[in-house]
Amino acid sequence: MFEYEIEPRFNDTDALGHISNTAFPVWFEQARMPIFRLFHPSLDVESWPLILARVELDLKAQTYWGSPVTIRSGIGRVGTSSCEVIQEAWQNGREVARGRGVLIHFDYDSEQSIPIPDDVRARLAEHPVDSA
Repeated sequence: MFEYEIEPRFNDTDALGHISNTAFPVWFEQARMPIFRLFHPSLDVESWPLILARVELDLKAQTYWGSPVTIRSGIGRVGTSSCEVIQEAWQNGREVARGRGVLIHFDYDSEQSIPIPDDVRARLAEHPVDSA
């Protein structure tokens, strides 16, 4: 799995003193950067080939400011034009959140999904993770 470390900001906390549930989708998006590069190494937004179709998030434990959070990202199911990104957030050796996102390989001119090329499919296959 790819790993990305987040240092929670003070403003990521909520009134109860723990990390707000709204921080995780933002953190997970940032941690998808290596997966974006598998599809589009230049990250040039003028020719961007992806669209996010679905996001799920399960909060498993309270998360606190003052201790880093590691986001682990890998690839679940790969379809004809989509792939599932499985992500976990860990703090102090404990899984605190798990998410799933579906990326669609997309042509913005035709506004339609397009098949994932074989070379990208091969790169995705190098980063499998159990989607359960």
